[in-house]
This record gives sequence, structure tokens and C-alpha cells, in this order.
Amino acid sequence: MSRRFENKTALVTGASRGIGAAVAKALAAEGAHVILVARSVGGLEEVDDAIKAAGGSATLVPLDLLETDAIDGLAAPLFERWKKLDILVSAAATLGKLTPAPQYAPKLWEDVFKLNVHANWRLLRALDPLLRASDAGRALFVTAAPAREHKPYWSGYAASKAALESLILTYAGEIAKTNLRVNLIDPGPAATKLRLSAYPGEDQNSLPSPEDKAEMFLSALTSDFDQNGTLIES
Repeated sequence: MSRRFENKTALVTGASRGIGAAVAKALAAEGAHVILVARSVGGLEEVDDAIKAAGGSATLVPLDLLETDAIDGLAAPLFERWKKLDILVSAAATLGKLTPAPQYAPKLWEDVFKLNVHANWRLLRALDPLLRASDAGRALFVTAAPAREHKPYWSGYAASKAALESLILTYAGEIAKTNLRVNLIDPGPAATKLRLSAYPGEDQNSLPSPEDKAEMFLSALTSDFDQNGTLIES
């Protein structure tokens, strides 16, 4: 039986845990070579071990996305080895802190925007030529409902995700006449560390696992998925 992503190269941020790790393992199981990007070396190695144990292949790229200048260095090694990038999944994000907007610590506010928005713009800046070089490039950027709900105390996370949504939908319009397709994806509640930070009293056993969410990502990354500039929700 043929695998959906045979001979495809995929880059996943936030790949050391949660949604990012689950999607990376699912892509590898379907034949993709997965470039794992995250800050935690130990977490990346665990995901790499799981991928290899299942017969897949991966490349580890330890990278703190808060160091946005370092993101520019991703493109050259990818071009030298593969000449293109078929799939980008941007799952790295931070909640920041749930607090009244006027009480937000300025440094934390800046870091939330740096990871949730600026790092994604730098990824686009670095990887756009490689994604366009694929015959069916696909990119997914993870968002969340607070971007559209305006919930009290969620200002940093909500505003940064709203900015991300605007950035990605604008970019999707710019690449509409190419073979690249770019979309937002909101996987909904899942048992992740970010979710636990927001809802510390919640029973995570009652939530879907990150692995439960992986298929909705894979379905939107296939070459026959032709939607562009949309919000995919669970």
C-alpha cells in the first residue's frame, strides 16, 4: 500500500511534544522525511527515536525560535540537500500568561508575539522559495479559538494568534496563483502542555490526545487538498 507522503520532505516546528510531535510522527509513518525543529534537544531525540522505531526517518534541528535571526539559517541546508520543501507545519506556540491586559509584563508580551507571530513571518521569509519549488507545497499554521473570541485575560495569546491569522491569510492571497497552498488549522482542545497551562484544573484524560488530532493535519497536507487561505477546524 502506498503511503501518502512518500518522497516528501516536511518541516515541523514545536516538534518535541504535543501537536507538533504527533503530526511529525504521523507524517513520518506516511513516508515523509521529517525535519524536527524545537528548542528541547531531549524532546527531539525522543520523537526521533519513535520515528525510527516505526521505520521512518527524520533530521533534528535544535533551534530556539525566540532567536528569530537564527531562523534565516534554515533555508540554505534544506536547499543544499533537497532543493525544495514540500510541507511546513508550524505548531510552536506559547500561551504567555492569563492576566489583565494592563498588567501584562512587557518582556513576556514581546516574547509571546516573537514566537507566535514574528517567528512565523521569519519562517515564511526563509522558506517561501523552497515551498514554491515543490510541485505541491503545503503549509499549515496552528491557530486557536481565542484569536476570534476576545476572552478576558487572554490578551497576549489572543492578540498574537489574531495577528498570525491575518499574516497567513494575507500570504495565502499572495501565493494563490502558485502550486503552494497555505492554510490555518485550529485543532481544538487537546491534552497538551499549553492547554494545561491555561486550564490547570482540567482533567486531561477527558480530552483528545495530540495523536487524535494528527489526521486532520495530514488530510490538509496531501497534494490533492486544494483549499487555500482557509481556516480548518475540528
